[in-house]
Amino acid sequence: MKLRLERSQTSKHKLSNTMRNWLPILQSNIESLKEVLEPYVEENPFVELKLSCETKAYEIPKREFFSKRNQAFQKSSFKDTIESLSFQKKSLYEVVSEQISPPLFPTKKSQKIAYEILDYINEEGYFENTEEQIAKKLFVTAQEIEKIRQRFAYLDPPGVGAKDFKESFLFQLYDINAPDKIYSLAKKMIEDFENIEKYTSYDGFEEALKIIKKFKNPPALEFFEDNRQIIPDIFVYESKGMIEVKLNSAFYPEIIIDSEGVDESYDFVKQKIKDAKDLIDALEMRKATLYKIGLMIVEYQYDFFFGGAIKPMKLKDIAMELGRNPSTISRAISNKYLSCNRGVMPLKKFFAAALDEETSNETIKEYLCELIKSEDKKKPLSDIKILKMIESKFKIKMVRRTITKYRKQLNIAGSSERKRLYIINS
Repeated sequence: MKLRLERSQTSKHKLSNTMRNWLPILQSNIESLKEVLEPYVEENPFVELKLSCETKAYEIPKREFFSKRNQAFQKSSFKDTIESLSFQKKSLYEVVSEQISPPLFPTKKSQKIAYEILDYINEEGYFENTEEQIAKKLFVTAQEIEKIRQRFAYLDPPGVGAKDFKESFLFQLYDINAPDKIYSLAKKMIEDFENIEKYTSYDGFEEALKIIKKFKNPPALEFFEDNRQIIPDIFVYESKGMIEVKLNSAFYPEIIIDSEGVDESYDFVKQKIKDAKDLIDALEMRKATLYKIGLMIVEYQYDFFFGGAIKPMKLKDIAMELGRNPSTISRAISNKYLSCNRGVMPLKKFFAAALDEETSNETIKEYLCELIKSEDKKKPLSDIKILKMIESKFKIKMVRRTITKYRKQLNIAGSSERKRLYIINS
C-alpha cells in the first residue's frame, strides 16, 4: 500500500512538473517561444537552445530561410497558398525611443517623462492614457507631461504620440511647407473635420485637401502593416484534393541535452537532466496540442477552407474532444495564427458564437464588411440600414446595437465619418 502511494505521488509530481513547464510554453506565441524557454535553459548547465530557423532543421517544404533572423523571408509557399512572411527590423518603440535625446529632450527628467509617454503609445501610434495618471506616477504636474508630449510632434513617424487622428494630422501638418493661407485652411479643416464639407467653397480648398490626403492614419501605419505579417503556428493547405494540416516547425527552438563526459550518478546532475527532458516533453506537448486543434478546426470548419462561412463553434467542443479544460484550450489558441489559402487569421476567429443553428457572428461580420465595401460612397449605409439588410438575408432577428458593436470590433467608422473619409480619399 505504501509502495503504491509513493508511486502515485511520484507520478503526480512528474505530471505537475511537466504541466508547470507546459502551460507557459503553450500560451506563448511562436515568436516568443525562445524568450519563454531561455530562463529554463539559463538554470540548467546541461541544456542548449538552438533556433531551428537558423539551421536547416526545418520540415516545411518549399521554404528556404536566410541565416539571419532579421532578414526578410524568401517568397515561397505551400502550392502558392501561403503568403510570404517578414520580420520588421525595428519596432515603433525602438524608432521613437532612439529619438528621445537632446535637443528635444535635454534633461534626464524630460527623457524619463518621454519614455513613460512612449509606454502608453499603442501599435497605431496613438497615446492611450491621461497626463494626470502619468503625473501621479512620476510625481510631476499634468502640465509638464503635456508639454513633453507635444514635443512628439517633431518625432518620426509623423503624428506619433497624438491622442486622436485630428491631433495626429495637426502634428503631421507641422512638417508641411505650404503658403500661410493654405496652411491655415488645412489646420482649420482638420480641427473641424466633422464638417469638412462646408469648406469646399473656400479658396484653396483643393490644395489644403491635397495636403491632408498625404497624412498617415493611423500615424504608425507602416509599422502596423508590417506587424500584420505574422508568423503562423499552423498551416492548412490543399494537397492532391485533400486538406492537410502542418505545424510551422521551422520556428520551434531545439532543446539539446549535453551531458557528455558528466557523471550522471550525482543527484544534481540527475535532476537537471530530468528537468531538461521534462522541458522537451512540454515543447512536444505544445506541438501535439496545436496540431490536434488544427485538425479539429479543419474538421469543424471544413467548408470555410473552400470559400464557405465560419460555422458556430465553441471552445468546450474542442476541449471535450481533446480531454482538456476549456481554459487550457483558450490558452492554446491565444495569440496563435493559422495560414491558409484565405489568408493568415487568428485561431480565435474559428471559435464563433452562434446567432442561430446555422449562422455565426463571424458570418455576419464578413457580410457587414462586404456591404461596406460595396456601399454608395455618397450615401454610406447607416447601422439601421445594415441591420435590415442582414435580417433580410439571414432570416434572423437582431438589434441595432449589435451591428454597432460588430462594426466597432471591425474598426469600421460610422456612416457620417465614412462619408468624410470618402471625400478625403476621392
